[in-house]
Amino acid sequence: MSSANVENAPLFQVRNHHSASCGSPPHIDDLRRSDYLGYFENQYGEQVVFVYDHDAGRAVLYLGDAGWETAHTVVDGAAPELVLSGTERLWLRACWEAATTNHKEA
Repeated sequence: MSSANVENAPLFQVRNHHSASCGSPPHIDDLRRSDYLGYFENQYGEQVVFVYDHDAGRAVLYLGDAGWETAHTVVDGAAPELVLSGTERLWLRACWEAATTNHKEA
């Protein structure tokens, strides 16, 4: 058995699959306990990260194909300024429900 600190070991890591023209991807970790995080990759390898800040009561999306450096606002489980596929919309809605329902029950 390893003596490594299992408590602080990364659980999930993902590499950027987008080209340099998409900008620098955000660095997102779970150090803020008030954040709910979600990750999605579609069939084309396009990546999306969902961040819900319970303290602020708001969510944003980061998308490689829409420019990593822009945080897109999520409103009631939708991203009105973005054109998302049906699968992406379902995933976003699931993240929204998980983030907001868990927060209400806490």
